[in-house]
Amino acid sequence: MSAKPSCDEFDPNNLRVDQALEQIQHSITPVQETLTLPLMQAHNHILAEAIRSPLNVPPYKNSAMDGYALRGADLGDNEITLDLIGTAFAGNPFDGEVQGGQCVRIMTGAKLPDGADTVIMQEHASVDSERITFGSGHTPGQNVRHAGEDIAVEDVVLQKGQRLQAAEIGLLASLGVPEVTVARKLKVAFFSTGDELRPVGEVLEEGQIYDSNRYTLYGMLKELDVEILDLGVIRDVPEAIEAAFEQAADQADAVITSGGVSVGEADYVKTTLDKLGEVSFWKIAMKPGKPLAFGRVKNAWFFGLPGNPVSVMATFYQFALPALRQLMGETAGPPLTFQVPCSERLKKRPGRTDFQRGILQRDEQGNLTVSAAGMQASHILSGMSRANCFIILPLEADNIEPGSLVEVQPFRGLM
Repeated sequence: MSAKPSCDEFDPNNLRVDQALEQIQHSITPVQETLTLPLMQAHNHILAEAIRSPLNVPPYKNSAMDGYALRGADLGDNEITLDLIGTAFAGNPFDGEVQGGQCVRIMTGAKLPDGADTVIMQEHASVDSERITFGSGHTPGQNVRHAGEDIAVEDVVLQKGQRLQAAEIGLLASLGVPEVTVARKLKVAFFSTGDELRPVGEVLEEGQIYDSNRYTLYGMLKELDVEILDLGVIRDVPEAIEAAFEQAADQADAVITSGGVSVGEADYVKTTLDKLGEVSFWKIAMKPGKPLAFGRVKNAWFFGLPGNPVSVMATFYQFALPALRQLMGETAGPPLTFQVPCSERLKKRPGRTDFQRGILQRDEQGNLTVSAAGMQASHILSGMSRANCFIILPLEADNIEPGSLVEVQPFRGLM
């Protein structure tokens, strides 16, 4: 990357992306209401308290493989032959004690019989009826899993703020935990503003377009697994806009709109927000997505996203999404990013952080590379559909030449 002394995109009044994120994060505190759910119903909820293990895992000393359980004291430098006195199965242990000169056939996961402390895998045994011969080279205590080796009683197994997904649900089930206390689902209301917008399914008239932003927002909120209140398209009428904000703020923890926050747009949204809440209108040093509004409307948090379709997605992923996760109490870290070579030239001017849409793929040698997903204009949603990552180009960067390392943020790592 090269940095040229150009002022084309620099504006001292613009907030850097990290500055805007920091202001949002310092403002928001998580919802406090919790509920207790049966484990099977808790999937995708956020833990409201840490979970401690009620038992050891494994709960008893058991075999790490199929083989023969014996006393380590019987091992020596030469081969040994022991008497087979029974079999231990997982869930059906051997009822007896192993003495010197004896062994028990044992299956993976079966409780180690009393008196035994070592397991020799079956491939290292020679069977002659009830007499089992083992070669040399074995160690006392081998192939044995000890009680609490994975998890000990009272160990913290899941932290407060952790999202309960398949692995976490399975872990809690393995510990016999029947129910958990979680944060209640977040309630998010959203709507679009603009007289030019029409719902999908209607016939468009001259100068009208379909409202794609609501469908995009719905999809992103659905992936986040929140309770959704869709208020539709609100006309550019002061009374209608105020009523929509009133309804949204009364019913939701957060309100998201698209459109109405850029310089030069009809000021009904801004006038209403000034009346009902405390909202800052920012210019972010990013592309796409320069205009952004953030604050409170009554008791709800507000995110005013730009009107262009790609800008909606970029600002939602970079600002609204981490804020909503924080609001629901999730302790998710920053999104996954890493560097890969760029396979083509990317146009960029210093002064704004670019979130270009990219296609991350492997080249003929199996190495990861990234290329642009077509045209990068903020109204071209088809490029966002083809892309599988953002290419994040820093504020000071100029044009990117082929082969340069660039930072990528996979879409799959965002949700």
